[in-house]
Amino acid sequence: MSTEDSAFELTGRLVRPYVITGGREIPSEREFSVTTLITAADDAPDRWVISPESRSVLELCMGGYLSVVEIAGYLGLPLGIVRGLLAELAEKGMILTRAPVPSAERVPRQLLEDVLHGLRARFA
Repeated sequence: MSTEDSAFELTGRLVRPYVITGGREIPSEREFSVTTLITAADDAPDRWVISPESRSVLELCMGGYLSVVEIAGYLGLPLGIVRGLLAELAEKGMILTRAPVPSAERVPRQLLEDVLHGLRARFA
């Protein structure tokens, strides 16, 4: 490892979060829940015209859906920064999002258990 590599490694984490996001705030219509699922769009425009951090997010999401909190964990970035980067990528049409299922739309556990018991009684 060269001296330049070790110097970069030592200073790499010293970049302030507002520098990574370019000082932009997350637009209110682009709020990302920690459980929102993200994947790279198949027809994403040229990914080399974005910041290195956004490129890292995009490359990470090319393997399938990841939640916002997983992306933050893999990249070692604060959640707010990842949300800002995702907002930038969404504006450019480079990612697809899938909102989490609201708890009001989930099937009650008791109903599932009743169906399971009914199936067991009929086919067991």
